[in-house]
Amino acid sequence: MQIGLLTDSLSTLTRAEALDTAVELGIETVEIGLGGPHGGWSPAPHADLAELLADPGARAGLRRDIVSRGLRLEALNAAGNPLHPVNGAADDHIVRSALQLAEEFEVDTVVAMSGLPAAPGDRFPAWITTVWPPENLELLDHQWSVAVDYWGRIADEARRRGVRLAIEMHANQLVYSVPGLLRLRDAVGDTLGANFDPSHLMWMGADPIAAIGALTGAIHHVHAKDTRIEDRAAVASRLETTPNERTGERAWNYVAVGTGHSGGVEFWAAFVDALRDAGYSGPLSIENEDYTLGQRESVALAVDTLQRARSAATVTG
Repeated sequence: MQIGLLTDSLSTLTRAEALDTAVELGIETVEIGLGGPHGGWSPAPHADLAELLADPGARAGLRRDIVSRGLRLEALNAAGNPLHPVNGAADDHIVRSALQLAEEFEVDTVVAMSGLPAAPGDRFPAWITTVWPPENLELLDHQWSVAVDYWGRIADEARRRGVRLAIEMHANQLVYSVPGLLRLRDAVGDTLGANFDPSHLMWMGADPIAAIGALTGAIHHVHAKDTRIEDRAAVASRLETTPNERTGERAWNYVAVGTGHSGGVEFWAAFVDALRDAGYSGPLSIENEDYTLGQRESVALAVDTLQRARSAATVTG
């Protein structure tokens, strides 16, 4: 497995600076976020979607910037909520544009999120995580109907373009756990699989290693991202609405790979072994959201952890 980087993790740097830093740190592949002012959730610091769609020169420039440094473009990231009752059209545009660009760049993976619909007539999505009150399950049935219809059409387009959809299991999304991912995959076909990001599963209480095993053959992409459960969680629970920047007040925090609840290199070596056993051989794409460290420092820690974990996994696996 190669070590990759979602370049949003170095969002304070220009594209050239971010790619140079990636090479300096020993990163081998890159994932580029799309969206920014056009929609979606990526700040898109390193690619202008409108330019890439309209200008062959812009596409050639991005390709040249990556390849000339010995890197490989391994995925495009189109995270957003295409099922949102207000903003969904803009985020849908990001998803469809990412598929078009992936075909153009001969990249086989687009990373996205399932999205989350609202109740009919509402302006805000509702994340259903309990069976009570009774109307929860009625709304959940509606949300699944909307999602299967949408992702069935997107999966058809992805198949025509020779692209896979890697859906990230994330809070406040219809697909936030392994059963939901498998349900959506069963409904729309195996063009859709998982973008496996363990950090969200950690704070929600799942076991990432067990989750990988349950997704054997269905993992299309991996984000290497870590979470630390803080002492405050013992009283406050792991449900958290304190802004990410206020790290000292939170029950859990995203942290540099190897510095979290996972337990360091030993966990990440087991993570690599589990991925291999599950049939995954793609890159480990570092995603950094550590608010206590500088971006370069956090990514460098992640690279070091993953390099050592990969070596340990090779020996033990």
